[in-house]
Amino acid sequence: MLEFLLCSLVTIFPDYLGRRFLQGKRWGHEITFFTMWYELRWGITACVLLTVALITVIFYYHPSTTNASPFFRTVTMLPEGGGRVDAVYVDNGQLVKAGDPLFSLEESSQLAAMEVAESKILELDAGIKLAEAEREAMRGLVAQAKGSLDQAQNELRLKRDLQQRDAGIVSSNEIERLENTIESRVGALTAANANLQAVQAQLESVLPAQRASAVEAFEQTEVEVRKTTVYASIAGRVAQFLLKPGDYVNPILRPAGLLIPVSGVESGLVEVQAGFNQLAAPVVKPGTLAEITCMSKPFTVIPMVVVRVVDVIAAGQLRPTDSLVDIEARAKPGTLTVAMEPLYANGLAGVLPGTKCLANAYTNNHEEIASGDLGLGSYLFLHMVDAVGIVHAIILRIQALVLPVKTLVFAGH
Repeated sequence: MLEFLLCSLVTIFPDYLGRRFLQGKRWGHEITFFTMWYELRWGITACVLLTVALITVIFYYHPSTTNASPFFRTVTMLPEGGGRVDAVYVDNGQLVKAGDPLFSLEESSQLAAMEVAESKILELDAGIKLAEAEREAMRGLVAQAKGSLDQAQNELRLKRDLQQRDAGIVSSNEIERLENTIESRVGALTAANANLQAVQAQLESVLPAQRASAVEAFEQTEVEVRKTTVYASIAGRVAQFLLKPGDYVNPILRPAGLLIPVSGVESGLVEVQAGFNQLAAPVVKPGTLAEITCMSKPFTVIPMVVVRVVDVIAAGQLRPTDSLVDIEARAKPGTLTVAMEPLYANGLAGVLPGTKCLANAYTNNHEEIASGDLGLGSYLFLHMVDAVGIVHAIILRIQALVLPVKTLVFAGH
């Protein structure tokens, strides 16, 4: 309507003035509601064409959308395993910092597993001490067997020397007996060394490996005990948190509540996401100026700037399933998703995250016009494009004024 009124000032109105003062036709006589089309046909036709062209230019170069909102992320409060609640440390609606405990689950089974793992470690420590004592005993047996072998070898050497001097002093049976004794003591020494190596292997490999495994099992039980207490992963406000001791919580079927961030992009206090028509893709770029008005802060227009444009259309996403996708079923065109930030600090103060907003984006050709490299036609066209942006700005302000009335009176909300 606003565009039609503006266009009528340069089409229908001049046509009427010409017919009134140049042709002498008067309203209510030659010009009536019944003769209006015939008498003002040139002005009406030009007005309709100009209005359509103006609306097309405005909506293309200065796109608008009613699908805008400062979205925020929620973090589900979940334990890593199911169990019954033992203690609750926060209240619903409370502000918490990252790392604050939220609630804990019963931990009797985890504590019992920890005690078993700790007992295993003590048992292996005792086994290591026993093996060290056995090693010292084996070393003594090795020394004893080596001493007995040395003694037998010395005695055999002495007997052989005596036999060489006088064959009648030492008999051959005595020499043979000593040789057998040496072979026996060599076997005893070998057995003692083998026993020593077995004990040494127990101390150096088997028992340390068993103890390391027991320590890992103990640390795992400690982790399981710590998992029974759920901590806040981010700073935020607790929401939908109605847990009581004795309630059952499951990470898949029954979450405990939600955490709503209170700072950063995820909080909905920094960015506003908007979905524009796909035809706006060549126009809306990072750095494009915009304005929004939101229901939670009525009668206020907030200057914004586009900081990010998603380079895909969500309606075209596809993932493998067990059935072929019919393109006709995906006929909804989808929107161009952009993210906007306030042009000035604290621009979103008072705007509630998740609120419904209206948004306009404005094409700005000032730098291109000021460059002086444009022809006359392009210069005038870009001037016209930037000038008609005020029409959309006026419409947004009218919407900001009408929105509360439309919602409260006509929609009955």
